[in-house]
Parts: sequence; structure tokens; C-alpha cells
Amino acid sequence: MPFPQLDRAKLRLKPLSARKNKVYIERDHIPATAKPRPLSDAADRILDEIVERTKDARANGKSRMLVFGAHTIKNGLAPVFIRLMESGWLTHLATNGAGIIHDWEFAFQGCTSEFVEENTARGEFGAWEETGFFLNLAIVVGAYEGLGYGESVGKLVQNEGLEVPSRDELAEVIATAAESDPSRAAAACDLLDAVMRFDLEPGRLAVPHPYNQFGVQAAAHRLNLPFTGHPMIGHDIIYVHPMNCCAAIGRAAERDFLAFARNVSNLDGGVYLSVGSAVMSPMIFEKSLSMSQNLAIQEGRHLDNHYMAVVDLQESHWDWSQGEPPENNPDYYLRYNKTFARMGGTMRYLSADNRDFLLALVQRLEGIEPDEAWQPRGEAK
Repeated sequence: MPFPQLDRAKLRLKPLSARKNKVYIERDHIPATAKPRPLSDAADRILDEIVERTKDARANGKSRMLVFGAHTIKNGLAPVFIRLMESGWLTHLATNGAGIIHDWEFAFQGCTSEFVEENTARGEFGAWEETGFFLNLAIVVGAYEGLGYGESVGKLVQNEGLEVPSRDELAEVIATAAESDPSRAAAACDLLDAVMRFDLEPGRLAVPHPYNQFGVQAAAHRLNLPFTGHPMIGHDIIYVHPMNCCAAIGRAAERDFLAFARNVSNLDGGVYLSVGSAVMSPMIFEKSLSMSQNLAIQEGRHLDNHYMAVVDLQESHWDWSQGEPPENNPDYYLRYNKTFARMGGTMRYLSADNRDFLLALVQRLEGIEPDEAWQPRGEAK
């Protein structure tokens, strides 16, 4: 007998405009010309290495992947990401579910990052109408259209709206594709369920995004670059909203995982940057690299010239070029370093604020003279 479930339909949701936020994109964004704080000598040497490897990878058509945690978005680095994309330095961006949400909220309302402790005490944490409704609907529609997680959200922001199919269209797809294309029929079922439960009208649903020039997912969609989302069920505030459909999220996230793995398969001679992601990045990378090695070995090849640079605030006192430390060394428990150290190729660890690292990276790649007048706005969020 199935266990009883909490009924999300009974939740009292509030408009996003009623929420207090910590970060405002117009106030807190960081232009690519902003002067970073100095890196350590060791970090500076690694950065020079990253720049040269990235230039070589671009010249040779190899993957240049930037995989990051949500704090890089909250720290206002959207202009830096967009500059790197527009200049052709990246072939793939990836983040977790929170990174997707913060980027969307910036584009939609210009601010993000709620006060979690006080909102949880009031039963309001994550209970925001627009974030839950529009992001979940974008993913359900995107899954029906065969899009990935990040691509679905990027299309919503870039197009400032969604196309909602009619009930008759969805019913026809379900009936005709049930045997020939059951995955499409299942996606149509998910979307039909959302259309019926929320009584959605067919046609264009306009969703203005006044700050979409700061949308990293929107820029990736415009530039036809993969921006993949790698969520975990229940981790993000969109799971609070009754529009949430985990089956659709699974379809979209599966597509994103395989797109991510495809870029990893072209990483021999390429560059993988893991910035502020202690769990998601190393976990999806190790599976993707293993699958890529499996296929390469079948073709008589082996992936050995992949370059992985890991960036985080935590200091490490171990030389990771020597492999992983013994279990009695505290650095052994820096999981994100340990995982990448096991992946072959070349691994470097750079301890730095993500703002300083990414600013220094884009400026060295682009030959940008930093603006001496800019000052950092507070600590990393």
C-alpha cells in the first residue's frame, strides 16, 4: 500500500514580489572589466596554465567546459559568463538546480536569494508563486518539445514566454505516439496533466523578463550553446509548487546529463573548469568520463590529455599532482579534489573566490585592462 503524501495543492503561496531578497543584479552584478583582488602566487601560476590550455583547446576544437555552483550566479558573475560565451571560450556550461533558479530570478525580477531561516519559520521558504509556476511549466513544456532542463529555462527567458499546446493536440499525440514513440506520449501526458490541473489556455503565455540581458541561460540559448541543469529531487524551491512534475524534470535532466557526457567525450586536449561545486560537478564528471572512456576504448583510443582545474574557497595543503592523500590527512576529505584526482589526465586545485578567479580568467583570455575604480561589494554570498 502506498505511503501517504503531503498535499502541495493545499499550500498557501505568495507572489514573488512580496519576498525580501539579498542580492540585486543591477546593484551587485560584476562587469568583465572589474578589477579582481590578487590571487596567490600558486593560484596565479595555475591560472596562466589554464589560459594556455584553454587557448590550445579552442584552436583544436576541443571541449572547454565551465561547471559551477549557484554562488557564482548569486555573486553577480552573469556578465562574465556571457562575455566568455560570446567570445567563444566555452563549449558547455553546467550548474545545479539552485543555479538555474537564481539565474532565472535575476532575469525575471532583478533580484534573488531569500532569507531562508526566517522564511522557514513562517512556512514561506520556497513558497513563491512565480518561481515555482513558471520554471516548472517551462520544464514540462520543454520536456514535451524534447529540450533539456537548462535549455527549457533559457528558451523561456529568451522568448519571454511559452507556447502551450491545446488539450486536443496533446490527446492526439498521446493516442498516436503511445506505441511508436512512448517517451513523447509520456511527456504529452505530463503536459496535459498540467494544462488540465491549472486550466491553461492554449497558445502563447507571455512571461516578461525585464532583466533578461543578465540571463546566462538565455544567452546560452541565443548563442546555441549547451547550458545543462543537473538537479536532485527535493533540493530546490521549485519542488514546493504544485506545478512541479518530477517525471518531466527527469526527462529534461536526463537529456542534459547525456549532453554533458557528450562534451566530456571531446575533452581529450580540452579543459574542464569546476568552480564552487563540491558535489554536483565531481559526481556527474566521473560517470561521464567513465562512459566516454568505455566508448573510446572500443575504438582503440584512451582519454588521457584532459585538463581539470578545480576552484573553491577551501584551502588545501596537499599537492594533488601526486595523487590523493592518505586517509589520515584532512585533505583526503575534500571530496571534490579527491574525485578529480582519480580521473587521470591533469588536475589542478586553485583556492580563490570565484569572482576573482573568473574575472582574472576572462581578462587574461581577452586581454582586458581591468578597471581600477571598481571595488568588490561584500563577501562571497
